[in-house]
Amino acid sequence: MIVKLGYVAMSVELQNASPSQTMTFAQFEKIKDRDAAIRKLERIAVSNLENCLRLLKHNAGNQIHFFRLSSRLIPLANHEELLDWDYIKPLKGTLEKLASYIKENPSRIDFHPDHFVVLNSPDKDILKNSLNTLAMHERLLKGMGIDTEHRCVLHVGGGYNDKEKALELFIHNWAYVSPAIQKMIMLENDDTTFSVKDTLYLCEKLGLPMVFDYHHHLANHEEDDWQDDWERIMGTWSQSPLPIKMHISSPRSEKDFRAHADTIDPRMFLHFLNQIKGTVPEIHCMIEAKQKDAALFQLVKDLHGSEGVTWIDQSSFIIG
Repeated sequence: MIVKLGYVAMSVELQNASPSQTMTFAQFEKIKDRDAAIRKLERIAVSNLENCLRLLKHNAGNQIHFFRLSSRLIPLANHEELLDWDYIKPLKGTLEKLASYIKENPSRIDFHPDHFVVLNSPDKDILKNSLNTLAMHERLLKGMGIDTEHRCVLHVGGGYNDKEKALELFIHNWAYVSPAIQKMIMLENDDTTFSVKDTLYLCEKLGLPMVFDYHHHLANHEEDDWQDDWERIMGTWSQSPLPIKMHISSPRSEKDFRAHADTIDPRMFLHFLNQIKGTVPEIHCMIEAKQKDAALFQLVKDLHGSEGVTWIDQSSFIIG
């Protein structure tokens, strides 16, 4: 089984390469000339995208083939006071540079939109804003020449004191999601409300891949163990052009179990991999750790010399 490691959004190794520089609406309003304020937003967005290119070059130099882009690339992109702003147009040249680089250095790139993107919300405005934000992600993916299928991971959303009703509300609201946006979505089990079984219910009903988060499962599971559902999780990927994807993180402490640690516990990770060994040809593991790429490098170092691990390159290995 091939295992590929990836990390999230930014590097702790590269200096001055944040892809999430921002500007609040309060700061925007302080600039008296609206056009000048919009130009400033555009400069920030261009700088964020240029830093994405630096990050992708950093990844290529370290043979990392899996990366999550920041969802905060374009500040105020869908703010209600800026709906007339065509934010993609001024980014076209920078997006084309990214597209050209990605074509020459292929890797798996995706997004995990922020927690305010909630498709099962009973509030029509929240749903509308969520769909606008997802449309922005689609435009960015297209601008970078990335196939949009299965590139955005979402949580199910809020429980609203009635989990069963909240699941049905997701199915009801799914009808308002355009086919192009539906095609982008993957669902992930969370650490407080929607368990593996809850998430599988939606994934199987709507034909969506499920991103299994092992740490979330340990924080939020009923009597059943994840292994009872592993075959079903794999089944949700049967129609996807991409290998199965999961999230890995480690608890910060027993007391603060849900919070992500700085790095990954190699024993916990290896134990999991040995349990699924041979069930899939390839799995991509997204590291969610405070130390970002440094956590990936540390995990690689920790796994070197482990029994049954044969390295392909600096971030990929075979376990068998």
